[in-house]
Amino acid sequence: MLTYDVDIWSIRKRSGRPKPWELRWRVGERPHSRSFKLKPQAEGRRSELMTALRENQQFDEETGLPARELMARTSPSWYEHVTGYVLMKWPQVAAKHRASIAESLAIVTPALVTSKRGAPRPGVLREALYQWAFRAVRNSEGSWVPRHVVEEPPADIRAALEWIAARSIKVKDLEDPTLLRPALEALSIRLDGGKAAENTVSRKRMVLSNVLRYTVEEKGLLTANPLRRVDWTPPENDDEIDFRYVPGPSQARALLGAVRDSGPRGKHLHAFFGCLYYAAMRPGEIAALTAADCTLPPNSPESVREWGELLLGESRPEVGGGWTDDGTSYEKRGLKRRKRGATRSVPIPPVLVHLLREHIARYGTADDGRLFRASRGGRLNSTEYCAVWDRARAAALSPSEAKSALAAVPYSLRHAGVSLWIKSGVDPAEVAARAGHSITVLYRFYAKILKGGQEHSNDLISRALDEGEES
Repeated sequence: MLTYDVDIWSIRKRSGRPKPWELRWRVGERPHSRSFKLKPQAEGRRSELMTALRENQQFDEETGLPARELMARTSPSWYEHVTGYVLMKWPQVAAKHRASIAESLAIVTPALVTSKRGAPRPGVLREALYQWAFRAVRNSEGSWVPRHVVEEPPADIRAALEWIAARSIKVKDLEDPTLLRPALEALSIRLDGGKAAENTVSRKRMVLSNVLRYTVEEKGLLTANPLRRVDWTPPENDDEIDFRYVPGPSQARALLGAVRDSGPRGKHLHAFFGCLYYAAMRPGEIAALTAADCTLPPNSPESVREWGELLLGESRPEVGGGWTDDGTSYEKRGLKRRKRGATRSVPIPPVLVHLLREHIARYGTADDGRLFRASRGGRLNSTEYCAVWDRARAAALSPSEAKSALAAVPYSLRHAGVSLWIKSGVDPAEVAARAGHSITVLYRFYAKILKGGQEHSNDLISRALDEGEES
């Protein structure tokens, strides 16, 4: 128990003893004492205790130590501490966030060591932390524990975990905030050595900040969050999409046609890729799309040019079986950055109305109403639709384009769809609402296109002003 009720008494000499100089003090109801061979030693210790009192530190009644000394003696290692943090967070957060925490801590932890001597290869150490130390599984009693406690890891993984456990700094060492600088630098570098995107660095830095806040506020292992005292800015990096590699309308249509013509699986996924482009949906949102989410106009000559609507309320992003409670490779969740139960309305043009109607008529739906499913009926995974996309790129693009980053991944169609809306003059707020973006994110990633739209708006305003002057 910590208390401010402390008395420190004068040093007394007890003759005939090996350590004759005795320092005595009281914390709460408990007396404490320590003997020294030399009087200067006793005086030095008394001075330390008096300094702690002047700094308004509490003392521990059981040990008699000032709070900071007690913290230093009982401080866990960083590795031990963050392993506990992962287990504390695991039941509360979504699978995607579990993986994000593990990824961030697997980058930070190797930088917070006392020595790099005998360090494992970086890739092995990263895997050991990400897949074995910071990934939880249930033990025989049903409690969450680190994976390596239940499953026997390969020898190199076990050796890496033993190395980091022995070399990890003490949490209390982070009272010196400069020790965090290497960890922050590590967050800003990709595995291939390039600069990480700004939003990626921000996301991982937030994980580190949350751990340190927990360290201070809940565990009391540090007096203040040291991250706030580090003068560090991530290397400048342009988050904006490189529009040289975003397909234009004619290229997007050619790619969709190549998907359709790539074989039976391509025909089945034609409407899936259509949702990426014409509705700018995320793959996880398309994977969760059901027939009940689609409002399609009647299939008649009179309504051939009518628009439909999708009402999105669920996403099934891929995350890997090791991060979900039930072992599936995806999680069911609400829309990105929205509360569960929130919905987003996306008007869809006649071309997508036709694709969806044709898809439902030809392939039906899964038992739960989903439109798109894997060849064996489960959640459509990225390896399956990316294989179709690769074949479509090879067929629709020239050899030089296929070798470039043009439309390198299916997600390029979403970028293409949002870009088309902006260039068509749709209000940015409406674009953001349809795409499920915040305005801030839209302006960060699509700044060049939006700037062009602003110039067009400036011209319109100038004309209106000129007309007003003439009249």
